[in-house]
Parts: sequence; structure tokens; C-alpha cells
Amino acid sequence: MSLDPRKLTADLREFATPRTGRSMWELGNTLVPFFGVIIAMMFAIDAGYYVALALAPVAGLLLLRLFIIQHDCGHGSFLRSRSANDWIGRALGTLTFTPYDCWKRLHALHHATTGNLDARGFGDIDTWTVGEFLSRGFFMRLFYRAYRHPIVLFGVGPAYLFLLRHRLPFGLMKDGSKYWVSAIATNLATAVLLAIPLYFFGIATTLWAIMPPLLVAASAGVWLFYIQHQFEEAHWDKASDWSFHEAALFGSSHLDLPQPLRWFTGNIGVHNVHHLASRIPFYRLTEVFNAFPEIRNLNRFTALQTFKATVLGLWDEEQRTLVTFREARSRRAAN
Repeated sequence: MSLDPRKLTADLREFATPRTGRSMWELGNTLVPFFGVIIAMMFAIDAGYYVALALAPVAGLLLLRLFIIQHDCGHGSFLRSRSANDWIGRALGTLTFTPYDCWKRLHALHHATTGNLDARGFGDIDTWTVGEFLSRGFFMRLFYRAYRHPIVLFGVGPAYLFLLRHRLPFGLMKDGSKYWVSAIATNLATAVLLAIPLYFFGIATTLWAIMPPLLVAASAGVWLFYIQHQFEEAHWDKASDWSFHEAALFGSSHLDLPQPLRWFTGNIGVHNVHHLASRIPFYRLTEVFNAFPEIRNLNRFTALQTFKATVLGLWDEEQRTLVTFREARSRRAAN
């Protein structure tokens, strides 16, 4: 059965209604365990740093889930009230080290330009075409290859993004005081929040309890974001041929994770549906599969299948597929 993205967008509106009670339950069943695990890590350090470190993945995944809730707030899909969404999002930003208003703006641009080759660079993974790569000088190609290396993409990059880049409104510095206020206020609020464990537990214990979960959440989040749009059959077009609805549905993946990973990631793996109808609350995304089962297998991947996508690096405009650097070299040799 062929899918009509525009018609599907209209059909999905029935799911785009948040349920206040459910939303607050999802916030509570994530926030309370998160603080519980962080506090447990601080006390567990007395038994040894490695005992505390064993809890870091759990705390990191809970922090990732809080980011997903913050993400829904940014789309106005968590609660009916825009103001309530924004203030919950800002509060969660102090935990996720993410200035909410800055992120909200850049993420909106990402949704508005996904798959548009003439509008890249807004809250996405930098992606060059084969032609662009082959036309650049040696050092530019070397820099891009380093940027696309998995160690940078999922290790160094996430740490830089959440610990350093988010401290200032990069990309929005000339767009008004709102984004400066967002960044600076988030920094100050996070500092005040960190002052509590610093006072009671000291610097070493606080860093040991805060940094590993943050890095786990950051790396896992970037990995999720990567596989959502970086796969062989992705969808990219020049602006003249680009369609928002087609790019949203066919240029986004369905990462089919098992439980409990689906819970920790807030169903964000159902990304083809999310990009087509971003006002659907994260806890209702899987309902769409029941109503439209034909979407389930569209650009579907399992966690293991995503490893193949991590070596992709360039968009081949002729073949209309993402390719590896080796494949790009073969094309260069052939020409």
C-alpha cells in the first residue's frame, strides 16, 4: 500500500492531543527515579567509585528520557498549555544542560528543513554530498572525515555539545536577547542546582555522580538523533524538488527498540511519525502503528542494524543514497 504523506498528516491529527494526567505521570515516573538514582550514586561512592559507576547507565537513560519530555515540551505536545510546556521545558533544561529556548528554536528549524540540501545546518548532523566532498581541499576533507568518525560523533561530540556549546546561544547570537537569556539563565540555574550536592558531598563525589550519567545521556541521544535521519535510503532533495511531507515521512526512520529501551527513549524511535506530526505526545506515537500498520516497517531498523549506518558519510545525489567514504573514493577513481 502506497503512503500519501499529506493525507497521512491530516489523518494523524486525531492523535495530537496530550492527556494532562498521563503527561504528568510520565514526568513523575522519570523525575523521581532519576533523582533517586543520582542520590544513590552519591552515597554508593563510599563503597567504591565503581559501585557508583555501575548506576550511571540507569541514571543516564533516565536523563535521556527527561530530555525526550523536554523535547515534547518544545513541540507543544506534552501539555495543552503553551506556557506550561515552556516552563517545564526550561526547568528540565537545567538537568539536561540544554538552554530550552535556544534548543527549541534550532529544533524547529531542523524540522522545517530536514532533507533539504539547500537548507542544511540547523540542529542536524553535518552531511555533505559526494560532489561537495570531492571538490574540497585535503584539509577540509580530513576535517569532515574526522567529524563523521563514530568516536567523534558519539563520544567527543556529545560531550562538547552538552558541556560547552550549550553554554552560549551558538547559531542564534544575533537573533535577539531571548536566546542569550535562555543560555545564561540555564547556566545559572544549573549552577545553583549543582551547589546543593557540592555543599553536602564535595566536588569529587558530585562530579562522579553527575558527569557519567550526563555523558551516557548525551552519547545515547546523539546516536538516536543520528540514526533518525542517517541511513542508506534517507531522503534528500534540492529546495526546488523538496517536499516537507515527503522528507518527514520517507527521510526519517523507525528505530524498533525492545523494552525497556523503548520506554527510556520515549518512543522517539518512531521518528517517521514524529516528523510528520510533531504534536503527537511521545506516549501516543505507538498508537499510530495500530491505526496505520503500514508505517511500522517504513525505514525500520533494529539497534544492531544501526551499526551499519555509522560508517555512512556522504549523500550521493546520483544514486540518491547515503554512501561510505570508500564508495565515494571508488566513484572518484571511476571518473
